[in-house]
Amino acid sequence: MNADVKSPVPYNNPMIIYSDTKRNFLDDSLDCVLEDKLKEKLRSTFGHCPSQAEVNSWTNSLKQMSLILSNTRLPDNVGIAVEYNIPYTSKRVDLIITGYDASKQPIAIIIELKQWSEVKSVRDKDGIVRTFLGGKERETTHPSFQVYSYKMFISDFNAEVQDRNIRLEPMAYLHNYVLDDTNDPLVDPIYDEYIEQAPIFTKMDARKLIEHLNRSIEEGDDQELAYCIDSGKLRPSKSLQDMISSMLKGNSEFTLLDEQKIVFELIKSNAAYVSKAEDRKKVIIVKGGPGTGKSVVAVNLLSELTNMSLATAYVSKNSAPREVYSTKLKGDMKGTRIKSMFLGSGSFTNAEENMYDVLLVDEAHRLNEKSGMYHNLGENQIKEIIRASRLAVFFIDESQRVTLNDIGTIDAIKEQCDFAGVKCEWTELTSQFRCNGSDGYISWLDNTLQIRRTANRDLTGIPYDFRVFDDPKEMHDAIVRLNEVNNKSRLVAGYCWNWISDSKNDTDVHDIVIPEHDFRISWNLGNTKTWAIDDSSVNEAGCIHTCQGLEFDYVGVIIGDDISYRDGRIVTDHSKRARTDQSLKGLKSRYGDEGERYRVADAIIKNTYRTLMSRGMKGCFVYCTDSGMQEYLKRMSVRIQY
Repeated sequence: MNADVKSPVPYNNPMIIYSDTKRNFLDDSLDCVLEDKLKEKLRSTFGHCPSQAEVNSWTNSLKQMSLILSNTRLPDNVGIAVEYNIPYTSKRVDLIITGYDASKQPIAIIIELKQWSEVKSVRDKDGIVRTFLGGKERETTHPSFQVYSYKMFISDFNAEVQDRNIRLEPMAYLHNYVLDDTNDPLVDPIYDEYIEQAPIFTKMDARKLIEHLNRSIEEGDDQELAYCIDSGKLRPSKSLQDMISSMLKGNSEFTLLDEQKIVFELIKSNAAYVSKAEDRKKVIIVKGGPGTGKSVVAVNLLSELTNMSLATAYVSKNSAPREVYSTKLKGDMKGTRIKSMFLGSGSFTNAEENMYDVLLVDEAHRLNEKSGMYHNLGENQIKEIIRASRLAVFFIDESQRVTLNDIGTIDAIKEQCDFAGVKCEWTELTSQFRCNGSDGYISWLDNTLQIRRTANRDLTGIPYDFRVFDDPKEMHDAIVRLNEVNNKSRLVAGYCWNWISDSKNDTDVHDIVIPEHDFRISWNLGNTKTWAIDDSSVNEAGCIHTCQGLEFDYVGVIIGDDISYRDGRIVTDHSKRARTDQSLKGLKSRYGDEGERYRVADAIIKNTYRTLMSRGMKGCFVYCTDSGMQEYLKRMSVRIQY
């Protein structure tokens, strides 16, 4: 918001970098002060200094929009908002024009500005194109898809837009792009459904864009609507409630059983309680081992609480569960509406107090202290999630900590609750619904990996298909055959082989090679986020990061050289991990004592294989590169006949 303009609607957390009337916007552009105002507001309000590329983008695109607006018949007092940061996301809308149409209905035109000059269509992915970005050709969303998704997020979650019935009209303006009249990839028919929702204007369409704006807005609003949008509280729309409710209904994968229903009702009643008063706030910890249904409870709560008009989101550190569950829910439906309810754990570094009613944190053991690619953002993810919600629910299994950066423990959550003065309680899911419902298999696994002593020293009486293969090719062939039934069997491996980044999207480049068996396979490809449910994924090997929090019917596990069996005990060796593995990065600098380093790395390596070996609901097959480990697992997996 322009500091010289008085807002007719007061609000405390502005998300618009610049806001003014059309007249003042054109004056600022003519006086060459627009970019300076944008830079200063971004720095003072958001604590962010724009890059030179971002400033150049403003200069080029906003100058072009100034030319367009100066040639329209739009009243001088229509609102112009630049760089609206969509709440709860890192996305920013380039330009919003606000006013009233001929029937006096409030309208906000959302414009995505692009400097692109060429594009390639991507036919095997929905709403994706290739263009030159950041010094190289990259895949990115089609401009119409992008701005349409912004419109849907704002209409789905902004209470002011819903209550005032503000019509949102998305469009894209590629002011450098010369459209080829014949077979231009930008308007390839595969993008028709998105272009219909959000029309595209290119370099030669300036007059068309001017006339489009003239038809859309007849009266100005003196920026009132921009301030309404900027101050809108988070609330799911009725259409979003109906959509997610209908998606979950009849989906057997998300059916609640036994104690899952009890935990579901406990959290539901607490959510209703804390949402009724400003001063109420609470944390609930749900403890549960592999296969106890933590994710099932979380997804059901996401639907139910949204249907209660509570602002709710599913949160996880790893993207794999978010992508898979959101894809399963939306089914064949295209678009991004459902994905806006699935957030990364680093989404709350700048979140205001009680932004959400409920945050459902799955795989809470994977939370990190800092956020961002370089772990340099925010303070503490647990603290930030508690601050951002009235009710924070942490689903946790402390035995699934698999990297040095994982800080999610029950004690760490309680510590943050004490620090914030927030009431905390915990409950537990104990019944095993994975591994053929056998608690005994998990106990056997813990004993066998020497994580903890249990009475399950063999598999006698445990109805679970566990097999040790002497040849990884034979194991993979068995997984492929089982996968033909319903696409629910996968091969995974310990992270002991480098991921060849230059060819990470090529299945013909084999990262995992076991020469003595002439076995070769690629890691999961880098161009998909839904490896766990993709049709061709059985031909690739998944790692801990692509399968944790998910389940299959059968899982085949390649156990690498980082774990072996010597003289009656399991020995781990973190130096055998791939150099591309980041899970133990910084071990030496963080732990000066050699014994402590070994203890920490040992726990992480064992937890990794425990997690991989508990992904299968019906069976787990293993192959070990270490012969001692291979023979040990064979001995431990016998079934004694009485």
